[in-house]
Amino acid sequence: MTEISMKAAGIDTGKIWLDVATYPVSDKQKVPNNADGWQTLADWLERQGIGRVGIEASGGYERDVIAYLHQRGFEVVLLQPRQVRAFGLYKLRRAKNDQLDAALIAECAARSDARCHAPDSRLIAFGEWLLFIEQIEADIACLKTRRERFTDRRILEEIDRSIGELKSRCKAQLALLQAAVREHDDLARKLDLIESIDGIGIRTALTLVILMPELGRVDREEIAALTGVAPYDDQSGKREGERHIAGGRARVRRALFNAALPASQRWNETLVELYDRLTAKGKSHKAALIACVRKLIIFANTVVKRQTPWTKSAPQQNSCA
Repeated sequence: MTEISMKAAGIDTGKIWLDVATYPVSDKQKVPNNADGWQTLADWLERQGIGRVGIEASGGYERDVIAYLHQRGFEVVLLQPRQVRAFGLYKLRRAKNDQLDAALIAECAARSDARCHAPDSRLIAFGEWLLFIEQIEADIACLKTRRERFTDRRILEEIDRSIGELKSRCKAQLALLQAAVREHDDLARKLDLIESIDGIGIRTALTLVILMPELGRVDREEIAALTGVAPYDDQSGKREGERHIAGGRARVRRALFNAALPASQRWNETLVELYDRLTAKGKSHKAALIACVRKLIIFANTVVKRQTPWTKSAPQQNSCA
């Protein structure tokens, strides 16, 4: 947080309504979360002389209004709920309702040096499509768990039939999504670069292209932190706790774990060597696997940044950011 305040607005986002407040003068507004409401909001903000708008991430309900505000020329600061809660604790504010939250977001945005880049509308649509595929995969996993509770052959056959249908649907949707992504030359190029890494298949590559647009634009430490696999110290006084990971994008991390497990056992020589070396030093399977996930996302960041595919001949070069 910076110490210098500026005039800003904060938006508490809901599925139906947007509660708005300004800072330092606390003017308030409430508009519907739809196209008419966004226009009313933007016009009101312009009359208030507001240039910066803070908005709290809210499960996707904020995406369309962010895109509209960017289109109207506003500087948008996207804040995570944890940031807003921490700022509220810092300000000793315990009361909570939508208007108070909007005012807190406005003050937080006024003091923040964060920025929100204009969202890529293509990735927003592809992200929903990917989420649909993930939900199908979750349904398959749920049915497999349910199957373990039964012994009746008729029931088992019915469950197996449902699993087979869902697998076919998932495969078809994945193929359609890949085709749609490849219609865009820049995304197709990024997809090919990421898929060139040993151990990363099309499923994981699509996840990285769609959910990690920062690939190639940030350094290795930041990409690891965005993924949620950057190690953080846990030290205080004489106590030396184990380093641990926290935060990050769960969907990206899940896809990378699914790729890193087989890659570290067979498909990627660099990761096999890393996994064996860490476990030989006494590291747990989980700790070694996290390190392999961190390597994978760094590899992906590197090939996209350099615009050159992965090369087996010189794995040490691939590990550089």
